[in-house]
Amino acid sequence: MSPASGETFWYLHDGVSKPFFEALLATFAREANAGRERTIVLVLDNAGWHSEAGLKLPEGVRLVFLPPYTPELQPAETLWALVDEPIINKHAADLKELNDIIAARCVALANERGTIKSRAGFHWWPEIANAK
Repeated sequence: MSPASGETFWYLHDGVSKPFFEALLATFAREANAGRERTIVLVLDNAGWHSEAGLKLPEGVRLVFLPPYTPELQPAETLWALVDEPIINKHAADLKELNDIIAARCVALANERGTIKSRAGFHWWPEIANAK
């Protein structure tokens, strides 16, 4: 998610691990066109599976880690309320139904850049820098 532009990439998965995260970063880099011409800085918390030790980063992706216990500094934290809207006070019959609801919501939010930007665009967040 880019706080400056509202551009988002949503990925749903039922587990976490360092190998999964490594594969996810490779997919993200491809889909976001990261590489020599576009460097993307990802701001992450300190979850164990986010750690860089031995993690293979794709070209054009850089990781910046927040200090421990500072979710208020992570712009993506403000988006969970938006993602959760369709499931608040609802019952899902099974995990597939829940995944389908959340996936549909993420697809819809990907097209709502203004909403994303308004929620995650903290006043202190840097503007987009153009290298041109």
